[in-house]
Amino acid sequence: MTLRAATAATAAAAAVLATTALLGLAPQAAAVPGGPVPQPRAATAENKAAAARAATAPDTLATLSRFFAREGKLSPTAAQPRIEGEAIPVNHLSPEFVAGRAGASVARLEFLASKAVSSDGQQAALWTARTEAGWAVVNIAAGDDEFRYARLGAAKLPGGTVFREPQIDAWYVAGGGRVLPLDEDAVRAVGAGGTTLGAYRVRVAKAYGDKLPGSPYAERGAAGGYAEASASASAGDGVTPVAAAAGGALALGGAGALLALRRRRAVAAG
Repeated sequence: MTLRAATAATAAAAAVLATTALLGLAPQAAAVPGGPVPQPRAATAENKAAAARAATAPDTLATLSRFFAREGKLSPTAAQPRIEGEAIPVNHLSPEFVAGRAGASVARLEFLASKAVSSDGQQAALWTARTEAGWAVVNIAAGDDEFRYARLGAAKLPGGTVFREPQIDAWYVAGGGRVLPLDEDAVRAVGAGGTTLGAYRVRVAKAYGDKLPGSPYAERGAAGGYAEASASASAGDGVTPVAAAAGGALALGGAGALLALRRRRAVAAG
């Protein structure tokens, strides 16, 4: 999901915040101005219902209308956004797994995604997360990556856990002691045939083990690190740190979401 900056200033801010995600295993959703709010361990029916309410709220739909009209191909009134299907869980590489904590899963729930579609067929993912104020939309990203990779993972390894390694924007499915690639970045990381869960942990521990929360690197705030206050300040008013870490480019206000534009990429075969 390569992100496209709208202005030089936005690009600079996005670069700083993307570094936080790249080198620090970006923290989970947090409300402004409070601290990080832990996300649920599983996408229960109750959580999905709360995410759906946030995704279909009038303010969210109004923001979506402006988002889909951003390139001027249709007006906000004509966009008529709708939410299709139920919210799905989106997992990211777990810092606990990187740290080698006993029993830690390779991925943890980061947010729920709801698919938004405009009248002219544009698609976007609404990222919903639990904040201090309750479930809210914290980011809007163009495209259907979350849903497409969920389908690919289910087909490639039924019952497996689909997850993203945000530091290199790679998507995988894990299960049965294996980690299999779902896109070109993942293929570069683990090979077309995938790797064992143990070998994958060795790789991510080497890449990120010295940059986890509590590490000297993170405490220094080096290259962004885990300096949450700086991330919040750089993100701008009304944008949560999880959205800021996405490095999005188009802030339209409304529901307070950061709107990220991302180019479509080819999915690795196999």
